[in-house]
Amino acid sequence: MGSVSNEVVIELTPFIRVYKDGYVERLAGSPIVPPSPEQDPDTGVSSKDVIISLNPPISARLYLPNNLPNKKLPILVYFHGGAFCIESAFSFLDHRYLNNMVSEAQVVGVSVEYRLAPEHPLPTAYQDCWDALQWVASHSIKDKLHNDPWLADFGDFSGLFIGGDSAGANIAHNVAMRAGNEGLSGGVKIEGTWLAQPFFWASSAIGVEPEKRLPAKVWNVVWPSAPGGVDNPMINPVGEGCRKELAGLGCSRLLVCVAEKDTFRERGVLYCDAVKESGWEGEVEFFEVKGEDHGFHIFHPYTVNSKAMIKRLASFLSGN
Repeated sequence: MGSVSNEVVIELTPFIRVYKDGYVERLAGSPIVPPSPEQDPDTGVSSKDVIISLNPPISARLYLPNNLPNKKLPILVYFHGGAFCIESAFSFLDHRYLNNMVSEAQVVGVSVEYRLAPEHPLPTAYQDCWDALQWVASHSIKDKLHNDPWLADFGDFSGLFIGGDSAGANIAHNVAMRAGNEGLSGGVKIEGTWLAQPFFWASSAIGVEPEKRLPAKVWNVVWPSAPGGVDNPMINPVGEGCRKELAGLGCSRLLVCVAEKDTFRERGVLYCDAVKESGWEGEVEFFEVKGEDHGFHIFHPYTVNSKAMIKRLASFLSGN
């Protein structure tokens, strides 16, 4: 018989296992890989890691495409997926994905390393990502000390985008909402936000019994004290009384991408429709990939559908 410290108190398969002594065992996630300062051999993209803040600890991996043009490039601030509790900006899957995206879209990429639950329950990740976005926006202030040269020299702050996949898409939505309420450093505006298979949920059913599904269990672990539980506006932005708030989304363009077989598909469609109906004055775009499931374009990036998905995201970033 194991010791009391080895007793499992939370089993959140397939993501994490939490023990009574507080140890968190991550059951999924790709390995950490180093950046490619001398260019990725497959895409030619260069990358490096930067520290945004020591207290709290927030960092990021920055990406630059090969053959830089004579003009400045749009900036993508990216929030990785992983149910708020696994994966990293420095993990293999996200590093490969950002290399492909930055190469295809010709942007400066900023992949944010935010703190994970359950060691750091939500809303920690939201605050970390907000702080990272403010740090990026602060580079628009020309005489600011300690600016990173990749952002200061190559980034076009009139073309600032944010985006993410799954939990990262949820974060991107909430960061865009906060930007609409509070604004960014230097008066920078978010040109566009893209959400790929966003992690939205609610207690009300759309074809399933939501309380029994994994997303509700995840939410209750990563933010056990969330007011309203799974109906909190940060996971259910189309809930009773908060749909009108979507009119305050702090960007000019929005792209919502869903996959036909994804558990979150209907929530993404409902969100897209709710934004259109809210009175928001921006441009809403919708993209669905048939025959695919959650995160397909990250796990299997070289299939026909995955390449089409990445091209669609890239065209959004380039304004085409």
